[in-house]
Amino acid sequence: MSTQTNGYVRIFDTTLRDGEQSPGATMTSAEKLEIARALARLGVDAIEAGFPAASPDDLAAVRSIAEQIGARAVEGRPSSDPPIVCGLARSSRGDIDRAWEAVKPAARPRIHIFLATSELHMKHKLRMTRADVLARVTEMAAYARSLCADVEFSPEDAGRTDPEFLYEVLTRAIASGATTLNIPDTVGYTTPDDFGALIAGIRANVPGVDGVVLSVHCHDDLGLATANTLAGIHAGARQAEVTINGIGERAGNTSLEEVVMALATRKAKFGLETGVDSTQLVRVSRLVSTVTGMVVPSNKAIVGANAFAHESGIHQDGMLKNQATYEIMRPESVGATQTRLVLGKHSGRAALAARLVELGYTFDEAALGRIFDRFKALADRRKSVVDADLEALVHDDAKPQDELFALEAVHVVCGTQGMPTASVRLRGPDGRLLIHAAVGTGPVDAAYKAIDALVFGESGAAPGAQVPAELLEFSVHAVTEGIDALGEVSVRVRALSERGTHNAQKDTPSAPVFHGSGADSDIIVASAKAYLKALNRMLAALGHGRPVAARATVLRAPVAMGQGRPS
Repeated sequence: MSTQTNGYVRIFDTTLRDGEQSPGATMTSAEKLEIARALARLGVDAIEAGFPAASPDDLAAVRSIAEQIGARAVEGRPSSDPPIVCGLARSSRGDIDRAWEAVKPAARPRIHIFLATSELHMKHKLRMTRADVLARVTEMAAYARSLCADVEFSPEDAGRTDPEFLYEVLTRAIASGATTLNIPDTVGYTTPDDFGALIAGIRANVPGVDGVVLSVHCHDDLGLATANTLAGIHAGARQAEVTINGIGERAGNTSLEEVVMALATRKAKFGLETGVDSTQLVRVSRLVSTVTGMVVPSNKAIVGANAFAHESGIHQDGMLKNQATYEIMRPESVGATQTRLVLGKHSGRAALAARLVELGYTFDEAALGRIFDRFKALADRRKSVVDADLEALVHDDAKPQDELFALEAVHVVCGTQGMPTASVRLRGPDGRLLIHAAVGTGPVDAAYKAIDALVFGESGAAPGAQVPAELLEFSVHAVTEGIDALGEVSVRVRALSERGTHNAQKDTPSAPVFHGSGADSDIIVASAKAYLKALNRMLAALGHGRPVAARATVLRAPVAMGQGRPS
């Protein structure tokens, strides 16, 4: 049977590669591994784990995913086969070698090579002629195939490429050994009828196309990524390249949850299915949101907080009479359900551990002990603890591998009288306890100024930094409803100085952006956690300091309050 007409659509997830290219969404190796495990459990067919040639750390992260996720099926995965683990490479031998080095430990490795084919890209970016591009595709696809049996080729900016030239490029790729042809709408330029016609044209005009898998990869610059992807699938593509929550460069990528649920909900129209366990969608969405610091909008399709909320009286009346009046899918079908096991202050460690396993988390005894202690403290203040609370506790407990400063305590004084003051105690890279107090315009500002003084002061990892970081974004939301809910804070900071020099970098949009998140029933504590996590990421990326070490406690004498950001 032709690979273009069978009833199964492969889900190729590129959250860890294209999704990570969202400004400020950079992930640590441990976070990538956690998301890869969640994606494998979700049932995606392929995980594009990264761009190994980008950095040694990216290569190591892809290799780790290949070894730990791609070598065997993880527990809870719908399929008994592990996912394909894919590494991206430019059409050069060096990139391809690094991609192969990273993915070859996987049971089902794939090398994904790309080369631009639009006149605009060839002329201004590649400085190559059509003949040059054809020769490069022929050579590099063959070289990748000599290393790996599974090779994917993408003609970058295919949506703006002359169709006749695109057919020629794809024909060369197939002849040279490509097993998947991915057609990217790289800049989100096409409309559904354009893109569907492009896929249909490829099927009709490229010799050998029925022997490979045709894939689509759409961006959301015009808000049409999901619509274009579905048009491509309707025209015969059988792989969809997607990301969780639709994250990605610029306006983002096609949303995995939207494609999966569109195919499931409109099965009579498409007659297609995927291997994704849709009941895990909400949980994985929350995981990616927490790790990347990119909050899911309330009105986001499928996984947004309002996706199954009804306020209109007419809608509520219809729902009471028949749920199908205003819901085309059940909340349970995407995992938007209530906790099956009610956890409260009388629940024990075993009940908590069992529920965390059901949610897809595993821990060593030390980590479980920390989470259990925080769970009990939360349960003492609430009647019950729901899944969203548990997920917030889990992600808040996760310590980055490169943590330089750890929050020990924060105390604030504020109100209508006097000046908002915060005292902060951190454990520094050398294990010492550092204390500072500062005054700000409010309690959060005061806490952040105190943290800046400790991190960038004389005893910090980046002493003497003139303008260390700019707070770009601060958002807070309640994890669940009620006055006793956990508060979750997400921040983004931009690095304005490099390696502790006294010369601040020019404030440009291209400066590195780092995110952090924190959860606590005390919103000031959550705010401090989030900010410190963002600074830790920034310092690690700029090469400052070393991770926190457990050593003898030495208290630093408090410096004068009101110092503000160090000069």
